[in-house]
Amino acid sequence: MSSRIVVLVFALCIASTVLAGPPYFTDDPEPVEPHHWEFYVASQDILEQHSKTGTAPHVEINYGAHEDLQLHLITSFEYNSPGSEAPSHYGLGDEELGIKYRFVHETDSLPQIGVFPLVELPSGNKNLGLGNGKTQVFLPLWFQKSFGKWTTYGGGGFWINPGKDNRNYGYMGWQAQRKIIDSLSIGTEVFHITQSTRNRLEDSRHTGFNIGGVFDISEQHHILFSGGRDILGTRKFTGYLGYQITY
Repeated sequence: MSSRIVVLVFALCIASTVLAGPPYFTDDPEPVEPHHWEFYVASQDILEQHSKTGTAPHVEINYGAHEDLQLHLITSFEYNSPGSEAPSHYGLGDEELGIKYRFVHETDSLPQIGVFPLVELPSGNKNLGLGNGKTQVFLPLWFQKSFGKWTTYGGGGFWINPGKDNRNYGYMGWQAQRKIIDSLSIGTEVFHITQSTRNRLEDSRHTGFNIGGVFDISEQHHILFSGGRDILGTRKFTGYLGYQITY
């Protein structure tokens, strides 16, 4: 299936958003089928106590390059509205590249298992709050298992987050979803992001949840949506709305 995010946190948290497994922050190990494509046009939004950030829009492309191997790209236009008397900004955000590789297939007793390393390239303007300013790398491990109409997946990983005021941090998340009817799946996720800054006065940790779904208009066209907030943290709302084409 991720501000992002992201967030995304896809959007995922990268710079201002999280970009992960649409429409959730948590990702899965299942790659696109060989020689198939996925295209997304979406917006991911985060409302903090005194600011708003998000993508408007971002474009995600996934391609099944080989059996168990997927190539991944996200290009985003981001907005940053810090509130108070500070000006808002809009422009190109950081680029995301990734490779998903599934090395264990699901059986009756075993889940799917895969890796999905991501690289965030600093194409956005950090001074305007539209990028991180440094190349970041995410190294996750993901698991997935299905039980009838239920599918559950999750895992976590480690963000390499260079910069004077930054520190490396972790992401952990788990999602469960159920097919309600043939064209609609509803799910929920919980996640935790550890401290990502060296500033002891700034608590950048997040523990939160999202509720979302996927509606299949047809075999090739899909609507994805989710919304949630922090249980512990500063995010009052996180939201994702996207349109997906598969072929």
